[in-house]
Amino acid sequence: MSRNRLTVVLSQAQGKNPAKRALEESIAAALIMEQGLDVSVVPYLYDLDANHTGRLFLESVQGDMVILGWMYPRAAFWLLDRDGIKGHYGENELKPPAALDDDDDDEEGEPEPPKGIGSVDVPDRRIYCLDLRDFNGHEPYIEEVRRIAAECRERREERQREMASPAILQVGIVARAEEPAPFAPETLLQQPGRRWYPVIDYSRCTNCMECIDFCLFGVYGVDNIDRILVENQDNCKRGCPACSRVCPEHAIMFPDYKTPAIAGAPVGNITGLKIDLTKLFGGDVKDALQQAVVERDRELVNDGRSAVGLTVGIPKRQTDKPHGPKDELDKLVDSLDALDI
Repeated sequence: MSRNRLTVVLSQAQGKNPAKRALEESIAAALIMEQGLDVSVVPYLYDLDANHTGRLFLESVQGDMVILGWMYPRAAFWLLDRDGIKGHYGENELKPPAALDDDDDDEEGEPEPPKGIGSVDVPDRRIYCLDLRDFNGHEPYIEEVRRIAAECRERREERQREMASPAILQVGIVARAEEPAPFAPETLLQQPGRRWYPVIDYSRCTNCMECIDFCLFGVYGVDNIDRILVENQDNCKRGCPACSRVCPEHAIMFPDYKTPAIAGAPVGNITGLKIDLTKLFGGDVKDALQQAVVERDRELVNDGRSAVGLTVGIPKRQTDKPHGPKDELDKLVDSLDALDI
């Protein structure tokens, strides 16, 4: 795999759904006919542990990369980041038909400036993530990969022009990246066990530590520069998204959860959330905190421990908010309460 070629990785769906497999196969067959691409297939990204060959392969890729998988692009990007597969977020232009209806709403307000703590040690490359749930046919994905390949090629050429200098040309030094060892397809596709753990979107995370206070299972920790991280992911209770509900910035995702708000759907301004607020607040339960407490208590009891209710690890903002001005999200919650639904 050369840094001068775009690496395209197709992440297979869990299970053997025939419609999903057919789409994956048609995409892979079309991509291998394209020039200038290195195409590989790995199992479901979320399930790859540190020793899986598919994960080692992804870690070996040095240049720009496209990931096609069965999850929201935001979730896929930050999932890779947590595994040390870092890059700058590559914006894609692939919009499913349902998303086109939201375009007018998106243009009404100014985008919210990034306020998260961001990633660290990010190399100079782009990682693009495409959601295979958006279209039933392979054609839109192939067209978007072609567009991305052209964009990456233009960026590389521009970078080479900027880096060119008479001194380098006279000496004749050419920097070459070390080629990674080849990976056999049969080892790449070994099926891993299914996993469940939170993924942190550091473009939104403000390091408030409310998740580490709320979670009582030792999932979260801090690194050597005091940044929140998922330290013991296998301590997480399968199917429980409670910490995602209490995160004030919607920065915690569970890519396999059934509701878009928690699975990594795009989040816009507070005044223009793209997610379904009824799903954010837990459907039948009006308050997300109450729903999170119910979910946490259930897992504590399943562990043979005592339920703690609202007595432990309640997010600080819940007690602070009445003393400060209410934002648009507060007003929406108050409206729901007033309707008594």
